[in-house]
Amino acid sequence: MKGFQIDPQLLADCHAIGKFGFCFVLLHRNAAVPWFILVPETGVTDLLELADDMQARALQESRTIAKFIKAELGFPKINFAAIGNVVPQLHLHVVGRKPDDPCWPAPVWGRLAEGCAYNQERIAEITRMLNQTCGLRSV
Repeated sequence: MKGFQIDPQLLADCHAIGKFGFCFVLLHRNAAVPWFILVPETGVTDLLELADDMQARALQESRTIAKFIKAELGFPKINFAAIGNVVPQLHLHVVGRKPDDPCWPAPVWGRLAEGCAYNQERIAEITRMLNQTCGLRSV
């Protein structure tokens, strides 16, 4: 989509690590849990308003991240949401959860302590793993 831009708030909260066929993949800056945000390349603001084929692509790419979180990062539970109240641009949250994470069993929103950040080596490692196992492309 020509001229497509990711909302500045999402870029402030996340590391942009690549793109699948339809969605840009962001990694939330707080490393307490693996929290990925997928941003479909569309002007549509609600997941349920996407055309069927685009919705299927967005969900498939979200499923790819969910499988990665479980298989490669060892988190047995996935939280998935498409809320968009603060940032209206369509974006999908895919969050790995486990009973010993800092917020369990409550939602992560507003409950993660500040200061738990990824270092550049870990961001590069996650990006490389996603490239090798899931076909993530750099942008």
